[in-house]
Amino acid sequence: MTTRRSFLKKSLAFSAGSFASTLGLLAPLKVFAEWRTENFKQGPLEESLKRSFKDQKITESKDIEIKIPLIAENGAIVPITVSSSLPGVSTVSIFVAKNPVPLAACFELSPDLDPVVSARLKMAETSEVIAVAETSGGLYSARQLVKVTIGGCGG
Repeated sequence: MTTRRSFLKKSLAFSAGSFASTLGLLAPLKVFAEWRTENFKQGPLEESLKRSFKDQKITESKDIEIKIPLIAENGAIVPITVSSSLPGVSTVSIFVAKNPVPLAACFELSPDLDPVVSARLKMAETSEVIAVAETSGGLYSARQLVKVTIGGCGG
């Protein structure tokens, strides 16, 4: 009889928890991320960089590595991985220069994590891809030209 009673108690508790979460009664106490809609607006790359970084100087760095195909056969899904050996990276942003909305992704990182991010980009045409890492010492970037082909012809 104790097995049946235990089963009923656990079932009732699970059902009540599921029902409460469905109604929104068990909402998280803290918002996990703030959506920065103002940074994801259409416009040229320079304006997007200005909106994102408020005219701060961005220095080219060899400590940021971009792994991305040099020729993308399908501009709809271009895989990218950005890593950095810079100390204290708090944010990594990825821009595609010739896209209508240049800011493709923005990652806020915990100081406990290695600064490595991956995504799949949508590229409108052949363009430079720029990764910007924000550290306590400033902003650093790396660039890579990616050629987008139609049908994989390489032309």
